Amino acid sequence: MKVLHAVTLHDPKGTFGGPVRVALNLARGLADRGHEARLVALADGFGRSLPTEVEGVPARLYRARRVLPFGFSGLTSPALLVRAGRLVRDADLVHVHLARDLVTLPVALAALRAGTPLVVQPHGMVAPRTHTSARLLDGLAVRRVLRGAGRLLYLTDHERRDLARVARLDDQDTSVRATRLVNGVPAQEPATPPAGPPRILFAARLQERKRPRDFVAAAPEILRAHPDAEFVVAGPDEGELTAVRELVTALGLVHKVILPGALDAARMQTELRRAHVYVLPSVDEPLPMSVLEAMAVGTPVVVTRSNGLARDVERAGAGRVVDDADDIAAAVTALLDPAARRAAAQAARDLVTGTYALDAVLDTLLAAYAEARRGLPAPAKDAGPERDTAPAKNAEPDRRPGPGRAPDAPRDPGPGH
Repeated sequence: MKVLHAVTLHDPKGTFGGPVRVALNLARGLADRGHEARLVALADGFGRSLPTEVEGVPARLYRARRVLPFGFSGLTSPALLVRAGRLVRDADLVHVHLARDLVTLPVALAALRAGTPLVVQPHGMVAPRTHTSARLLDGLAVRRVLRGAGRLLYLTDHERRDLARVARLDDQDTSVRATRLVNGVPAQEPATPPAGPPRILFAARLQERKRPRDFVAAAPEILRAHPDAEFVVAGPDEGELTAVRELVTALGLVHKVILPGALDAARMQTELRRAHVYVLPSVDEPLPMSVLEAMAVGTPVVVTRSNGLARDVERAGAGRVVDDADDIAAAVTALLDPAARRAAAQAARDLVTGTYALDAVLDTLLAAYAEARRGLPAPAKDAGPERDTAPAKNAEPDRRPGPGRAPDAPRDPGPGH
């Protein structure tokens, strides 16, 4: 089976975050099972020639052009828009990591026009919005894509209900065509227990919602118990770098906090393996890939209560869950106890291999692909005035009951998990 994965942007800094990482993991996993998986995306930050593969995944990249002042949503490529029809016709199935943008939406619409089976995975990026540009895109394209897709892949029940609201479909009708797909990580060799001074890591976009300043603010209290500890704040800047630097200076931490900037995949793995503890203080994260990747190598984690992984982390003992920023320092200090860290490290690996292993995720994904290729009946009830669906190739009604329910978790309003 030839599968085309469409994602918004790839660059050396990993700016677009989790959706790219998920797409690459799934594409490599599909290739291991004998399928042909390709990536299509915009590219930025490269030289004159663009890569033809990304981490071993064949890729068709198009140089990003900014046409609107709306962050990622304002990027596109005229060449990609022209060639989208050919790209989707060459595939047996198109898997779109959907956002409100001028990349994934055109590819999804091209798949609907071509009759190529379409699977949509929004990663929490298509939640209901009230501002004019989002409502305009919803009316012009997003609603049509959600209604026409053969399968909708969601992380949480909260996200599934959000998709129903955006599509203006009854939630039950959305459930019939929806499959819960958690983020999965490939099997990893466990990291060697780190030696030397405690190294505490934050690695995510430097954005207000990710709360990098909460991480820095916890450092003085940790240093009182571990004066030799060092802290790494890594990630592409999305508005918080200046504030982080100012706080580092104000707290007298210039020689204790390292700011390496964005990390590529290889450097991210190196930092995760070097870290004694990984901290992600952000709020409303569905299933962040960085936390899963940390646990996969046996690095204990500290996350907030609103993190979609919090319940599993707490139950498994794979780290600590905090209610607010004031609790971060105590949680990290507790995990720096050698016995506590050893237990949490093993629990973290067990959690990932038992629940978030890529092989299990691929089983679910391939079942969803099969349903998308068979085709689904049109929704029975429309909660809005518009009805716009596109049949998949070789459409054949699927009348099996919808998937089971998963616990609610907050939605992620932007890219990157």
